[in-house]
Amino acid sequence: MPEIGRRKALGVAGVAVGGLALAGCGGGGAAAEGPAPGIKGQVIAKAADVPVGGGTVVQKWKIVVTQPKEGEFKAFSAVCTHKGCAVGSPKDGVLTCPCHGSEFDAGSGKCLKGPATAPLAVYQVKLEGDGIVVV
Repeated sequence: MPEIGRRKALGVAGVAVGGLALAGCGGGGAAAEGPAPGIKGQVIAKAADVPVGGGTVVQKWKIVVTQPKEGEFKAFSAVCTHKGCAVGSPKDGVLTCPCHGSEFDAGSGKCLKGPATAPLAVYQVKLEGDGIVVV
C-alpha cells in the first residue's frame, strides 16, 4: 500500500474542511416547507395581539403573525432563510433579520433585500373565534 506524504494528507484535509466551510456559508437557503410538527390546529396567537399593519413574533413556534389589512392574517416562519436567525416584528410592512440585515415583505414573506435570497416559509392560518390557527 503506498504511503501518503504529509503535504498531500494536509492538502486533502484542507480541501475537505474548506468545502465544508463553504457549504455552511451558503447565502440562500430554501424556505422550510409545511408547518412544524405539532403546530397544525394550534392557536398560535390571539387576533387582538396582532395589530393592523403590524405583527408579532410567537417565540414558542418560531412564527411571525402579521395583519397587513384589517381581518387579514398571515403567518411565516420567523427563521431567516440566510443563516437561521429570528426575524423581528414587522415595521413599515417589513420583517428584518437583525443578524445580517435581510428584509422580507410582511404580507407575503418574499425576500426584499439580501443576503437571504429565499422567502420565508408560509403557514396557512385561519381565524377561529379570537384565535389564529394553523391549518
